[in-house]
Amino acid sequence: MLQKRYRQITFFFARTLLSLAFWEILLPRLGMRKFSAANRSARLQRFGVQYRILATRLGGVLIKVGQFLSARVDVLPIEITAELSGLQDEVTPEAFVDISRVAEAEFGVPLLEKYDWFDEQPLAAASLGQVHTAKLRSTTSIPLQANENAPKNVQMAEYIDVVVKIQRPNIEQIIATDLAALQTVGKWVRRYPPIRKRANVTALLEEFTRTLYEEIDYLAEGRNAETFAANFKDHPNVLVPKVYWTHTSKRVLTLENVRGIKITDYEAISGAGIGRAEVASLLLDTYLKQIFQDGFFHADPHPGNLFVRVHPPNQENIEPPISWQLTFVDFGMVGRILPQTRMGMRELLIGVGTRDTARINKAYQMLGFLLPGADLELIEQAEEAVFSRFWGKSMSEMTQFSVDEMHEFAYEFRDIIYDMPFQIPQDIIFLARAVSILSGMCTGLNPDFNIWTHVAPFSKQLIAEEISGQRKNWIDELGTTARKIFTYPARIESILGKIEHGKLVTKDPELASEVRRLGLAVRQLSGILLFAVFFLSSVVLFIQSAGWIAGLFGMVALITFVWVCSRF
Repeated sequence: MLQKRYRQITFFFARTLLSLAFWEILLPRLGMRKFSAANRSARLQRFGVQYRILATRLGGVLIKVGQFLSARVDVLPIEITAELSGLQDEVTPEAFVDISRVAEAEFGVPLLEKYDWFDEQPLAAASLGQVHTAKLRSTTSIPLQANENAPKNVQMAEYIDVVVKIQRPNIEQIIATDLAALQTVGKWVRRYPPIRKRANVTALLEEFTRTLYEEIDYLAEGRNAETFAANFKDHPNVLVPKVYWTHTSKRVLTLENVRGIKITDYEAISGAGIGRAEVASLLLDTYLKQIFQDGFFHADPHPGNLFVRVHPPNQENIEPPISWQLTFVDFGMVGRILPQTRMGMRELLIGVGTRDTARINKAYQMLGFLLPGADLELIEQAEEAVFSRFWGKSMSEMTQFSVDEMHEFAYEFRDIIYDMPFQIPQDIIFLARAVSILSGMCTGLNPDFNIWTHVAPFSKQLIAEEISGQRKNWIDELGTTARKIFTYPARIESILGKIEHGKLVTKDPELASEVRRLGLAVRQLSGILLFAVFFLSSVVLFIQSAGWIAGLFGMVALITFVWVCSRF
């Protein structure tokens, strides 16, 4: 473990948590709540800035943690999450001599024996590794038009442009140190009730650790890229780089170079004659497919991982030809949605698309979004108010709502806002982060981007699939029921014949016991009914002065009561 690094991280969090305890817990209890609230926003923002500086300086896991926490709007204040959302996974690059040693140790040969050309200047430097451009040699046989004595073909050398992703030296030791520090901090955080109530810190750390170790396994990243490519094989306007497995290992990944215009370079996109609104629409549509159909999504859609490629080559089999492609790179961080979660999300999307608040609440429950005791009726009222105010509005229109309107809404549903009866399960965190980044990119590409125009048709498609699936289930069930009905006459005739001849027996001892108990219960019920009839009759007759008849009915009622008691 790197002791100095461990102390730096734990000291920062200890200082921050003590400061929060002083301002947010101690002062309010001493009657200084207004004094504490006066500078809360600036204070929280300062914490976010300080963490961003620390993460940029130390790199490693801290940048990933900051990006991870930026999506935790259900746990952290908006001042902190907003500051962390701008944390970029870009740090000072490693010296080429150090980074090349990692690749040469993996392949067992000098770098220029493995690649025909390798750029020493990195294309990008991230917290866990860095990327270089390179070339691979590929020989192609080209036929020649010549006389019969001349060679029929000639071998021509072609070069393939690739990008090579190489891990930083000693990254495993850095990760182990950072995770140990985070475990210590996690024990402290679990003592704070508001966080303990809304987040399972232990589970979050376990999920984060698992995802992090997946991200530094480049063999797994290569498989993720191929899975993503297979899911979009019928979508020529979506491009995923090819993996060159002969030049890939656990710490080195070689991919086809498919980079184009950065998705946030709006002027270059427009200058290439590509409609930014079209790019935003395709981007959202790809994520709707990833989330609700594939259950496998690119969990790190920041601007450095998404490009627009103009005039893509090899369009012989594409009809009609396309002028650009949306390109995804970096599949180290992917999300997998379990079937139960995907069902809940489909319910949520259908509920939003059809403005069905009851279905939305059902989806919340399926997803585990609601804390115990949540007021479902009040939540439905809030959802209906949101639909009436925001449905059909574009992103730019929604940002134009006045502060007074937002205050009015907050006051109307202050009970929900105060109690915050929501939680985000750990398996939804990466999805929430991806969706929040995605929303920002779509709005940047098209300020008038209207999410409803995409959600509504997609939800209708899901409903059609749901009805189609149910129709098949109904047909199967009807077939099974019909087969049973056709066999009933013969089976009933056989049972009646056995009953008539006294030959009906049960071979299951447990079933026979249940039948005996059922018969006893029926006899007891019959006796109770008889007792009630005779007893009430005797009372009525007594009132009517029919003394001897009332006594007779009372005697029968008593005998019946004794008989019933003997059967219990």
